[in-house]
Amino acid sequence: MLDATEKAALLKIARTTLDSHFNNKAVPECHSSGGGLIERKGAFVSLHRGDNLRGCIGQLSPDRELYRIVQHCVLSAALEDTRFIPVERQELPELSIEISVLTPFHRIRKIEEIEVGKHGLYVVQGHFRGLLLPQVATQYGWDRITFLEQTCRKSGLPESAWQDPQTMIHIFEAEVFSDSPIPDGHS
Repeated sequence: MLDATEKAALLKIARTTLDSHFNNKAVPECHSSGGGLIERKGAFVSLHRGDNLRGCIGQLSPDRELYRIVQHCVLSAALEDTRFIPVERQELPELSIEISVLTPFHRIRKIEEIEVGKHGLYVVQGHFRGLLLPQVATQYGWDRITFLEQTCRKSGLPESAWQDPQTMIHIFEAEVFSDSPIPDGHS
C-alpha cells in the first residue's frame, strides 16, 4: 500500500504536527505531489508512552487526503481521547506514534471470514458502532469469538450482539507502522 518513504513521511508529518501544536505554532501545511499520501483512506493514530496507550483516534470516512487525516487524528489522539487525560508537552519526547492506514470495509455474512491478526472489525447495529484494529486482537491473544464480543462491547452492545441478524459485521485490513520516541529526549 505505502512504500517506506511514504510511511516515514506520514510519521514525520504526525510528529511535526504535534510539535507545532505544543509550541504554539500553526499546524504545518504539507505539500505532497502524489502517491499514497494524497489518497483518500481512513486511518487511526495511536500514541504510546512506553507500553501505555496515551490516545487513539481514527477517521473511518476518507473525506480528505491521508496526510490531512493523520494530522487531524494525531492531534485528536493527544488532546481529545476522553479515556485519557490530554497529552502534555513534556511527554512528547517519550511518545511513539503508530499509524494504521485502513483498507475499505467489507461486510461479511459468516464469521469464518474473519482472520484474527489480519482483519480488524467494525460492528454496526442501529446507532451503535464499534471498531477494533487488527493489532488489538493479536495484542490480547483473542480468538475470533472474543474479538467479536469485545468489538460489540466497545460499540455499547451486549457481547452476544454479533449473533443478532440486525448486526452488520465488517472486516478490513490495516497497514500499521510506527516510530520511536525522540532519542535523548530532544524534539
